[in-house]
Amino acid sequence: MPKPDPKALLRQAGTYLKQHPEEILRAVKGALGLRFGVPIDALRYLARELGGGKKAPKDVLIEPAPPGIRFAATVDAMGTMLRASLIITVDELNVTLEEARVVCRISELSLSVIGDSQSPIAGLIKSGALDLSKPGNLVAFMPKRPPALIDAKDDKIVLDLLKIPQVAEDRRVRRALAVLTPVVGVRAIRTKDDHLDVYLRASLGGVPAALAAARAPV
Repeated sequence: MPKPDPKALLRQAGTYLKQHPEEILRAVKGALGLRFGVPIDALRYLARELGGGKKAPKDVLIEPAPPGIRFAATVDAMGTMLRASLIITVDELNVTLEEARVVCRISELSLSVIGDSQSPIAGLIKSGALDLSKPGNLVAFMPKRPPALIDAKDDKIVLDLLKIPQVAEDRRVRRALAVLTPVVGVRAIRTKDDHLDVYLRASLGGVPAALAAARAPV
């Protein structure tokens, strides 16, 4: 998977702000209300930049579906080309030194076979044998579950990003969590007006712990 060039990202961000100066005012208003907004155009740009691999999803669509976000893409599922679409809504997010727990709800999942494939996967989808209204149950039976997946049932999927060894063992991540989690938390993640908004909560009582973590040797 290609890595985005940080300098190119900064240039694109500068160009975007010149074309959309209203984003600066929105960012200021958001900061006053403890809200951090990301234009969904930025996610679309990253999807294009990171989608150069042979097995990467193609024709990626990202759009708001308040309070969630809709993703659609053409994917290769073991040799069967599929068009997949779904809405992801973040119901809960809890980040501490011990866990980075994300509870997501998946809705409006649809899968359609591209072409005339006769593979077992194509047969299951065309027959309607898969219950797409409960995608969590399908994920739960994955033969190789990713480390971050801790639960999946009905339309809900629960992830813990600190179960990923590369993340949990990264000293920079651990230090950032030690500094930030005592004073800043996430209340909600919602989409609105083609933005992905992260609503924060602040706790001044955690300032001493955050300062102590910042001063601690790496």
